[in-house]
Amino acid sequence: MRDSGAWQGAVPAGTLNGLAGVLYRNAEDLPAAEVVSRRGPGGEWERVTSARLLSEVTAVAKGLIGAGVGVGDRVVLVGDARYEQMLLQFAVWAVRAVAVPLPAACSPKRLLAVVRDCRPAAVVLQDGRQADAAATASREVPDLGRVWRLDGPEGLEAVTRPGAYMDSSSVRFRMEEVVREDPAVIDYPASAAGPGRGAVLTHGNRLDAADALVRRLAPALAGLEPGEASALMRLSLADHFGQAALAACMLARVRLGVLEPRADLPSELRTFKPSVLVTGPELLERLYRAESDKARQTGWDNHNAFGAATELAVDFDKAGRKGAWRRVSKAMYEWMYTRIREALGGRVRLVVVAGAPMTARMDHFFNGAGVPLVQVCGTAEAGGAFCANGPGDRRAGTHGRALEGAEVRPGPGGELFVRGPGVFPGYWNDPDASREALRDGWLATGVAGEVDGDGYVTVQGRLRVQACAAPVRPRGAEQAPGGAGPGADAGRAAPEAQSGGGAGGAGSGPAEPERPAAVPQPSPEELVADLERRLRSHSLVSQAMVIGRGRPYCTALVTLASDQLEYWRLVNNRPLNTPPEEIASDPELLREISAAVGEANQAVPPQLAVRAFHVLAEEFTVQSGLVLPGGELRRDAVLRAFADEIEGLYRSPEPGRQG
Repeated sequence: MRDSGAWQGAVPAGTLNGLAGVLYRNAEDLPAAEVVSRRGPGGEWERVTSARLLSEVTAVAKGLIGAGVGVGDRVVLVGDARYEQMLLQFAVWAVRAVAVPLPAACSPKRLLAVVRDCRPAAVVLQDGRQADAAATASREVPDLGRVWRLDGPEGLEAVTRPGAYMDSSSVRFRMEEVVREDPAVIDYPASAAGPGRGAVLTHGNRLDAADALVRRLAPALAGLEPGEASALMRLSLADHFGQAALAACMLARVRLGVLEPRADLPSELRTFKPSVLVTGPELLERLYRAESDKARQTGWDNHNAFGAATELAVDFDKAGRKGAWRRVSKAMYEWMYTRIREALGGRVRLVVVAGAPMTARMDHFFNGAGVPLVQVCGTAEAGGAFCANGPGDRRAGTHGRALEGAEVRPGPGGELFVRGPGVFPGYWNDPDASREALRDGWLATGVAGEVDGDGYVTVQGRLRVQACAAPVRPRGAEQAPGGAGPGADAGRAAPEAQSGGGAGGAGSGPAEPERPAAVPQPSPEELVADLERRLRSHSLVSQAMVIGRGRPYCTALVTLASDQLEYWRLVNNRPLNTPPEEIASDPELLREISAAVGEANQAVPPQLAVRAFHVLAEEFTVQSGLVLPGGELRRDAVLRAFADEIEGLYRSPEPGRQG
């Protein structure tokens, strides 16, 4: 039995040898338990039992075996957060192969570099965006025997067909041979130029980190019967914390639903009504701004009341004692706090924020408003998570204490160092980089932060894209089969910092690396994709497409979010019958978009900055032929459809002016 206060429905990770083992355990113990929610044929949420999940994973695993995927082979999985990606990842783990997840939006150049580096036996593509790169890779890499696309008429059946003749015992035999030291994942950084280094995570790393997360967060589920808890995740399954959260939900038997990047989140929250929401801080900050805008639109009195309610919630959460006066004052604004909770589905018991840090003020506000929120921090090399706040053990503005079994200490230059069962054994076939990242058992995380006297970690930002600071080794060298290169984490005697005593001293930490850091830089394609994402994060912007190839400078086409236009009209005192075309050329709106462009430009070098933009009144749609069914823009079609507007941008390069 687990520790007191822990979620009693969870599977102890120490009893499992591999990640796929949790599916067998769930199916044997509770075959009718609902463990996943997936999209049905009509787009509705459909619940999947543990028995059905295991059956579908087994079908995919048989297909992998039938296609020749062997023990230790790599399988590259390119896709968004979808049910099919869950099946593929667990199927890869079940056959003792190694998953190499990449987001669906990765560039073809990046996919080709990853394939050249890890030399997989198979590649599974969500759609055709990287089809040309995969075709090139299949000609260059002899090990690559299969390339599947899930957007074809057969979909996932194309993967399962090679194993249709097999008995399920062939998968069970493979799964039972898995040991915790087997590599499970090779995680390539999303923002590095080229493939970066592949961080190898073992089954034990992933299981132990996920188990520690369950132990830290489980008290939020107290009072729920097994089967009642549900989680909605808006993180990529290629993200290191997204994978840790996937494993944690399977261990905890919390029904999990995953959302694609372009999902209508407010609608999904109202429909799904999760007990746990896993997301980045942007969603909550956007929700706060939206509620503030609504209050302002209904009059300044309401807006002032919203501000007062915010201050009361912050003060209430900060206060050690919740006296009667504070409780009464807070109750006066329950109408506003209820709206916040309803916007999150109305049943949220815990919001888990991963990724960028959230400000202490916003942390205090949501918790004071009755939305229990905790921040979590981790890196790929640390198993996805190494510290987290928890219900009853939280300090606003921090990322909590080290997870059970882990230690976190500050080192030279403010870098955080971690050791524990979640720390990886090394990089894929790169012992030099592994030695640079792992110093006498301590992982140099590449993350800057502080640890206070009570052990709470405050993350300040990234020092490096990855843990190692060693130069990237030349690509094209002979690759060793299996996981990390030999000697990846052995034979070192890197001394710890001398100040503060030995490993147990209060200020101790590993020594400063002698070699200068060589930080991999993002490619232009990745920078432009990030620039477009930043533009889309503005509440008025629905879609953004940056144009620059073959042009003297970058420009952008921007479409307006239809659901925000009515709010904008009210706030800016425009008649409700103002046509969208007139709004798109309104000077006040153009100033707002120009400010958003200027802010987004700060994240890219000057040569990639957007110098002019054109606002379009109508959104790009599938019906217009400008958007693929998966939500990706058909860029060539957009360029043809708006050729005149684009040419106009190069006649008037001042941001805010229309072409």
